[in-house]
Amino acid sequence: MPLYKTLPKADITCLDYSADMMGQAQEKADRLHLKNVTFRQGDVGALPYADGVFDIVLSLNGFHAFPDKEAAYREVFRVLRPGGTFCGCFYVKGEQKRTDWFVRHVYEKTGFFTPPYETAFSLKKRLEKRYATVTLGTVKSMAWFVCRKAE
Repeated sequence: MPLYKTLPKADITCLDYSADMMGQAQEKADRLHLKNVTFRQGDVGALPYADGVFDIVLSLNGFHAFPDKEAAYREVFRVLRPGGTFCGCFYVKGEQKRTDWFVRHVYEKTGFFTPPYETAFSLKKRLEKRYATVTLGTVKSMAWFVCRKAE
C-alpha cells in the first residue's frame, strides 16, 4: 500500500473474497491516510463491476486459489477496458517438483490452493486466445505475465 501513496491521481479498487482481509486492508489504508483506495468483498468469478471499467487488473497470487478459474478469466477480461492491461503472478505446476509436491500435500489440504493448475505453457496459450499481446515468464514455480487487451 505505500506504493499507492505515489499514485494520488489513481482510483484504486481492491477486491478479495475474504471480508476479514478487506477489513484489515481498509484499516491499513486508513493508517496510511490513503483516500484513493476502495475495498470491496467479492468473488472474482462474478465481479460486481460494469464491463470495461478498469484500465489495469492486477492479480497477485490468486488464480491458483480460485475455485472457478474459467469464470475468473472471463470476468477479468470483461471488466478490463479495450487497450487495458491484465498483469499478475501465480503458481504454475510442472516447474519445480518440490513445490508441486508441497502444493498437493499441504496447500490443497489446507484449502489455500484449488486444482486444476495451469502450466506455464497452458497459461500462455490461454492468455494468447484472449489478449492482443502477452508477455510471460517464470521464476521457479511462479508465472508472471503482462497482457494487453485489443483496442
